[in-house]
Amino acid sequence: MEDNNGTLTSAAPLAPLPLAERIQSLDVVRGFALIGICLMNLDFFNRSVLMVGNGMPPGLTGIDFAAGFFVAYFVSSKFWTIFSLLFGMGFAVMLTRAETTGRDFLKPYLRRIAALAVFGAVHHIFIWGGDILFSYAVGAFFLLLALYGGWKLMLGGLVLCAGLSAIPGMSDQAGPAIPAIVLTGMVALYLRNDTRRFSLPPLSLLLLVLAFACAVIAGLTLVLSGMPQVIRIPLLAGAAVLAVLGTLARKYQDPASARPLRAGVTLWVLVFGVMSAVTAVDYLSPKKPEPVAAAETAVASSTVKAPMSAEQKKAADEAAKNKAERDKARAKQVANIAEDTRIISTGTYAEGVAHRASQFLERPGREAGMSIILVGMFLIGTWFVRSGVMANAAAHLPLFRKLAMYGIPFGVGLGLLGSTIAMSHTPGTDDNGFMLAQSILMLGSLPASIGYASMVILMLHSASWMSKVSLLAPFGRMALTNYMMQSLVCAMFFYGWGLGNWGMGRAAQLGFALALCAVQIVVSHLWLQRFRYGPLEWLWRAVTYMKLPAMRIERAPAGAQLQPN
Repeated sequence: MEDNNGTLTSAAPLAPLPLAERIQSLDVVRGFALIGICLMNLDFFNRSVLMVGNGMPPGLTGIDFAAGFFVAYFVSSKFWTIFSLLFGMGFAVMLTRAETTGRDFLKPYLRRIAALAVFGAVHHIFIWGGDILFSYAVGAFFLLLALYGGWKLMLGGLVLCAGLSAIPGMSDQAGPAIPAIVLTGMVALYLRNDTRRFSLPPLSLLLLVLAFACAVIAGLTLVLSGMPQVIRIPLLAGAAVLAVLGTLARKYQDPASARPLRAGVTLWVLVFGVMSAVTAVDYLSPKKPEPVAAAETAVASSTVKAPMSAEQKKAADEAAKNKAERDKARAKQVANIAEDTRIISTGTYAEGVAHRASQFLERPGREAGMSIILVGMFLIGTWFVRSGVMANAAAHLPLFRKLAMYGIPFGVGLGLLGSTIAMSHTPGTDDNGFMLAQSILMLGSLPASIGYASMVILMLHSASWMSKVSLLAPFGRMALTNYMMQSLVCAMFFYGWGLGNWGMGRAAQLGFALALCAVQIVVSHLWLQRFRYGPLEWLWRAVTYMKLPAMRIERAPAGAQLQPN
């Protein structure tokens, strides 16, 4: 969660922003998003965090079903996306201020994301396993790589990750970073667009060459009997996608100021669009029998007719081995969820810390895979600030009106469409229908989240009672503190080492979340009447700028006249 935002002045050094220079819209949207985050997170203080992504809890009825459905299709996946956009906006503000003042940017920002990573690690290990801060820190590093990383650094990273992947036990950690670095490099080519050596933009040239290579290899499967035929269709599909992306990269390279927006939207659509297409093919294709079942049939028939050939026996053994590995992985997943549930519902605090610490060691690999999605969101947020849209929101209300009018129904509508296919998933099972539904839901989350943020900005600038949404600004200014405090309160209330109210109904969870946010809004107002920053915001700034910001608001003596700055 980023919280450094404001308008720009060339005379000020790179330091924490005075209150007068903050962009109120960002604070209000951040406060609104924090309410949605709380509504979403409450579910995973009452069931295992390892079930994130499994849809609605099965067996809900009545008002609990209605509450679960509302969160699943109107809240989940929308509000962490808003926070990702806000993080990119805060990054752009800090970068622009550094450029304007001629101050160093990279060192303070590296300290900033390092501190965020520490906050995330502490949050995950000592409070709750559903932390998002560490994910943002890793995503911010990849964003810096896209904007400033040279080819030598990226190549070195690829070689290092490839080497680590060859070490037993390290492939799951280092392997996901390889495609993340490759995609980050492609984003860098597009953003920088150095055409001094080529007639085509570098990214466009690379994508078209890759498309041609895929098409050639697919063609070879028609003439070379030794090549696997099963790869032909995926290669042709990949060639088509690469050719389209290469053409778009060439056509939409100007203006340069629009590249972050276009790159971010493309990354999101590419990831979840391809995922939707692949899962749709799997879901709609005729169901094939399990390979092991086919092999067993072959074995049975061979005992009657003739002994199995060496090739048939090898295929049967391979099918049986694959099935055994899948069954083992499913059993492990189910056992992990059961153990996680036991520890957080009835275990001691020490057990929970040790358990989450072991889980945290598995996060780097997952975060590298997620980072490219976050980079896309950060780039879109960067565009909103660098274009001046957020700094002067009042002048862009027609744009926000369109984004809300079209983004919300389209984005939420896609999720509702997915709900007609499947709404929940049983851990440890293969479920193409649910995967398709989730892919469609995620595809719609970006337009929905932008639409939600636009709606809040329209409310803020309205002449009606809806402008009272500005009350969320102090809540948003203390987003980091409030986010961590939400987790601490919920862990103490629900977990076995606390008050032990594990298993609260879904509707009651929503009431609890809204009450908690209401208390935090009041406390945020009271706190910021006396102090400039929330406690964690103050610490974050101190690490970022390597100086202790003034914390308490100094009151002028009675009768004294305030002097202008």
